Amino acid sequence: MFLGDIVGEPGRKAVIGRVPNLKREREIDFVIANGENSAAGRGITPRIAIDLLRSGIAVITSGDHIWDQKEIIDYMPTEPRMLRPLNYEEGTPGNGSVVLETDKGKVAVINAQGRTFMNPPLENPFTRIDEEVRRLVDEQKVKVIFVDFHAETTSESIAMGYHLDGKVSAVVGTHTHVQTADDRILENGTAHLTDAGMCGPERSVLGRNVESVVWRFKTGMPTRFPVAKGQVRLCGMIVDIDEETGKAIAVERYNELLPLGS
Repeated sequence: MFLGDIVGEPGRKAVIGRVPNLKREREIDFVIANGENSAAGRGITPRIAIDLLRSGIAVITSGDHIWDQKEIIDYMPTEPRMLRPLNYEEGTPGNGSVVLETDKGKVAVINAQGRTFMNPPLENPFTRIDEEVRRLVDEQKVKVIFVDFHAETTSESIAMGYHLDGKVSAVVGTHTHVQTADDRILENGTAHLTDAGMCGPERSVLGRNVESVVWRFKTGMPTRFPVAKGQVRLCGMIVDIDEETGKAIAVERYNELLPLGS
């Protein structure tokens, strides 16, 4: 299971409370979540990362807001399950991929960031992921590989899906916080969803207070965008993968509006 961008306290509390039951109800073996907006809507702290991992999430991915909370810089090298985009230059703290042993074999997770309309502009994610997939297959003999591609445009995210079709098990997009309706298995066996959506307040603009964002668009004046409150919707993707071939067998969008206060 993959859970989209966790936004602020409402999103992270809902995810931490729901993940244990989701794993049991849906017979989920492995959970990945994008946590880059989990600290007040910008970045992630070591404490939040620890809480998410303790809830049953196996790997936390991120994106362009990974460094917004400065204390994460020293934490990254100490926790291999907390990823930053793979396509940062060599020497950047942390890792862009991880391989974990499970009861059903090795699972690799790769995190990369797109370049179109994204800041900072990183190295080419297409070539960097190709290199990393070859390394994982050749050196670690991994068959199940999941990719979180953090990108602004649907075109770049879709292109990455086709580029990796048959090379990895699944490619899911993050960053826009809006779930797309194109969950599918591509012709060579890779599950793909252009954007997983977010785990955050339902009545919001990308997780932020509606009135603040509307006022900004209306007036053009700067203002703060606090994380919204209220009922939370969790979004993501569930994939069944053949552990022998690494190919996707089934894929579905996950979208659940939680009861108020849960």
